[in-house]
Amino acid sequence: MIYREYGQTGDKVSLLGFGGMRFKNIDDHDECIRLMIAAAEGGINYFDTAPGYFETRSETVFGKAFAQMRKLNLPFYCATKTFESTESGIRREVEAQLKRLDIGTIDFYHIWCISTLNNWENRKKDGILKTLAKLKEEGLIKHICISSHLIKNELKELLMEDVFEGVLFGYSAYNFKTRQEAFDAVKEKKLGAVIMNPLGGGLIPDHPELFRFLCRHGASPSENIIAAALRILWDHPEITSTLVGFDTIEHLNEALEAMENYKPRTLLELEETKAKAAAFFERFTVPLCTGCAYCDKCPKKIPIPFFMDAYNHKILEKSAKDPIGDRLRWHWNINRSAACECSECGLCEEACTQHIKIIDRLKEISKQG
Repeated sequence: MIYREYGQTGDKVSLLGFGGMRFKNIDDHDECIRLMIAAAEGGINYFDTAPGYFETRSETVFGKAFAQMRKLNLPFYCATKTFESTESGIRREVEAQLKRLDIGTIDFYHIWCISTLNNWENRKKDGILKTLAKLKEEGLIKHICISSHLIKNELKELLMEDVFEGVLFGYSAYNFKTRQEAFDAVKEKKLGAVIMNPLGGGLIPDHPELFRFLCRHGASPSENIIAAALRILWDHPEITSTLVGFDTIEHLNEALEAMENYKPRTLLELEETKAKAAAFFERFTVPLCTGCAYCDKCPKKIPIPFFMDAYNHKILEKSAKDPIGDRLRWHWNINRSAACECSECGLCEEACTQHIKIIDRLKEISKQG
């Protein structure tokens, strides 16, 4: 395992991190704990969760796993988040999180899901920074961090404020081109940088042939595309850790093997591959869904993340006769007619981190049925 220093904190975290939002069966605590222990035994020491993952159950599983890690002398860092912004709300949440996580201090505490600069300004007005500074003085949290879905220069603007020690944001082959300014800010402010959605929310492993350009020159045609996608991120010296949401031991071992056999590219090789990615995505004029599932709050119970996943296949698979219908039918076992139930309330679009026009896509899907 490779370990990199998290910004200027002095903490060294594993370049491969464990994300706690994709457990296969969150109610099978023993299975989830075994997966986390296997990750720690493989050298992973950065574990990221949030109170919204499985309605706090992810944090509960993390706490039980951390208790076992302590018994086994396996080192770990805990990262979690808060949507709250007032002092009373944050204190109430932190106290509950510390109990669920079975720890005395949260190592990396993130202001969660900044999706617009207005949202950020409103949370500052509520006193969030002052509250987090107090919690840090009291020893309840160790480092103040930010988790953001802002894009392009907006993310850079956020990071240039002298308040954060690290940032969590989405980055993968599908958005290399839009993140350079964020990395400029990371370097200038010497921040820790943790990456979520390193596999594009499943886009990359679902389309291995399309993303074959991520493999190194001369690589075997059978080279694992997941390994290639992770390794090109590890080639970025600015990146501290890459979060993978593991759901099985097999997927964990696959990522650990990618790390074991990892040989870094040169910076020139990295830039050449990023240029290939930019050329590839210039073919698409609409944004791709990353699978974050923040849109999954439909009052009509429409499974929006599944529909947006299917729409990705329309964007990517130009030769297929009915890529949306095939994906819904054979992968998700869903009838496209459910898209007709949309009331156009807009909750999904407010939550979308890619600013996708979800309502229009649902209309298009329903008309094709």
